Amino acid sequence: MNRRDRSGCSPGGAISPPRGPFVRHDPRMLETQGPGTSTSSRSSVHTLDGLAARSLAELDALYRAAVVPAAMHAVEGPLIGRMLAVRGLPKTIAEPVRKLAASPSFVWEGKTFTADSDTRGSGHNRVNVPGVFGRQNLFPFETSFGESAIDGQPALILDYDLDVNPGYIRRIRDELREVAPGLFLGPALWKARAGARSLVLWFALDARRS
Repeated sequence: MNRRDRSGCSPGGAISPPRGPFVRHDPRMLETQGPGTSTSSRSSVHTLDGLAARSLAELDALYRAAVVPAAMHAVEGPLIGRMLAVRGLPKTIAEPVRKLAASPSFVWEGKTFTADSDTRGSGHNRVNVPGVFGRQNLFPFETSFGESAIDGQPALILDYDLDVNPGYIRRIRDELREVAPGLFLGPALWKARAGARSLVLWFALDARRS
């Protein structure tokens, strides 16, 4: 396999943090802080629907406060996925896309992981196009732990730079951190030829529903 850029983020390539109202009290659970915030509203973030209701800045803050899984086995098996928010979309388009991503007809169903050890593994994306291709396992990736391109801190890295993938897929890099037990949040990043990375979208994976 042709392997490239296994070190994590490029020098100076980390994405600057927005300001947000999130802090971490417990290393396994995150809460939204603010006057009048109820317990039910704080706990609602710990679902796919709760994450989908967050803004790009809020998802960024949640990710920065989240924890890296203790071992690759934390994401073993098929996880239910949700595309949360796409960067750069106007609100008139973003809202319909958000609703489509939550519907059973959305083509991306999630990712399936296999842990080869505590620190490395592999996986693929599950895609379903009824009446055309049906369910397919596409775009494999390798998993490892490395530096996040968002903040330079540890993250679970999904590397698509494999010979079997098309060229445009090989330039994608995903990351994951755990925002609640069994619930993972991450950015999908585009790798430019010069090595810089830019945020494309945020997604989540739920091991509790698989």
